[in-house]
This record gives sequence, C-alpha cells and structure tokens, in this order.
Amino acid sequence: MPLQLRVTVVIPCRNDAEFLEECLKALDAQTRRADRVIVVDNGSTDGSASVARRHGAEVIREELVGIWPAAARGYDEAMADTDIIARLDADSRPHPDWIARIVRAFVADPSLGVLSGASEFYGGNRLVNHIGDHWYVGLGHRLIPKWLGVPLVFGSNFAMRTRVWERVRDKVDRTNPRVHDDLDLTIRLRRSDGVRYDPQLRMPVSARPFKTPLAIGKRVWKVFPTFATSWPEGAPWRRRDDGAPAAGTWSPETTEQWATESDNWTDEDGWAPAAGR
Repeated sequence: MPLQLRVTVVIPCRNDAEFLEECLKALDAQTRRADRVIVVDNGSTDGSASVARRHGAEVIREELVGIWPAAARGYDEAMADTDIIARLDADSRPHPDWIARIVRAFVADPSLGVLSGASEFYGGNRLVNHIGDHWYVGLGHRLIPKWLGVPLVFGSNFAMRTRVWERVRDKVDRTNPRVHDDLDLTIRLRRSDGVRYDPQLRMPVSARPFKTPLAIGKRVWKVFPTFATSWPEGAPWRRRDDGAPAAGTWSPETTEQWATESDNWTDEDGWAPAAGR
C-alpha cells in the first residue's frame, strides 16, 4: 500500500458559483492538497466554470442535468489516474485536515473501500441545523445500516477507492436525476467493499435544503423512488452475506498506531445540494 495515495476531489455543480468559490478556497487551504480537483459543470448559466478554473480545477461539462449524472461523470473522469475519489458538493466547506484524514484512514486500513463522514449544517437557525444533522442525515446514519448492512454514504462528504467505483459504476442508476445519488450508491455496495462511517470526519454543508417543511418532505419522499428503482437489490433479504466483517462506525483514533442570494437552486431538475440528494 503506497503511503502517497493519489486523491481526486469531484464536485458536481449547477449554478452555484458563490458557494463553489468558498468550497474551492477551503480546498486550497488543505494541509494535504488534492492531486486533482474536478468540477462537473452541470449546465450552469452562471460563473461556476470560471470560478473553478480560477482555482486551478479541471472543468468537465455534463449536459444531462441531475446530481447523479454529474457525479458519475466526475467519478469516471477521475478513474484513470487516481487511487481515491473524494466527493464534495459546491456548498461543502471542508476542514483543513479533511483530505489528510481521508488519506490517513485509507493508508491505515487496506480493506477500507469507502469512508463516509458526518454533517455540520450551517446557514440555518439552530432548529434547522439540528434537524439536518440529527433527523435527516443523522437518522439515515442510524437506520440505513440496519436495513442494508452497510453505513449510509453521505454525498457531501465521502471518499472511495477507485476499484469500488469500477465495480459499481454500471450497476448504479447513474442517468436518473430523480433519485438520491448517495443512497443509490449505498444500495449497490456490499460489506466486502469495506464501507465505514467516521463521525469525526465532519463536513460543514449548507442548511438551505431545509428552509421549509415542504423542502424537507420532498427530500424524504425521494428515498422511496431510490429504493424502487433498485428493487429488489435494496431488500435486506436479497443482500448476500459475503463473509466480510459487519459494517460499523469507525474513527481514525482506533487505528492511530498505523490516523440568501445564493438560494437559486431548485429540486425540480434533480438538484438538491447538501441534503444527501
């Protein structure tokens, strides 16, 4: 296992220039810089592409509008020359040690295939941020492992080995903008992929998708078509026990010996940034 893993960060983006600017500033400030940053411009009509290029990111254009088509295109572009594909959204604000923690985790454990982290919602009031952290994403982290046998992959904050994407890229519903891309990916994963959740790998993300009860309801409802399109693969009784260790919560400390105006988005086209889609 090489100590210097190559890391590519993929950021799907649609008309989110202001948030993207702050996200890329945070990536510029990483203690361990990414080897590549790919921004997938999903038909933006604002200055998103210009912002990305100004920060030295590669810009890939994906015309099929939707989080899943954009994210999948970015993962494909990253595959050729990277070991780890890391994922952010345009309104993610990675802490300075985010990439360093990811690299340390994958170096420490060769069986680790996917590492997902937790959320820190910003931009809402205390109640809204709490709902996002503890009842939306938090509830998913508690319930999904019981149903699927692997932790939930949180789309605004995760990383996977390239080999994992190679295995599932033709299994996911990658052209469907009406499903949660991260949940769909989770459904295709198995224990043998080495999926782990680190609650200490936290990511500030915007609370804008939770600004109204209707917006929250739309995101919760989207869970049902996500399971429906993959059925019966998402059924617990169809998920084969492949003999791998049970999935669970993990943190680098356990293996340390080796660790406003921008509210212009809409979910009508499959985009719901920072809500796990």
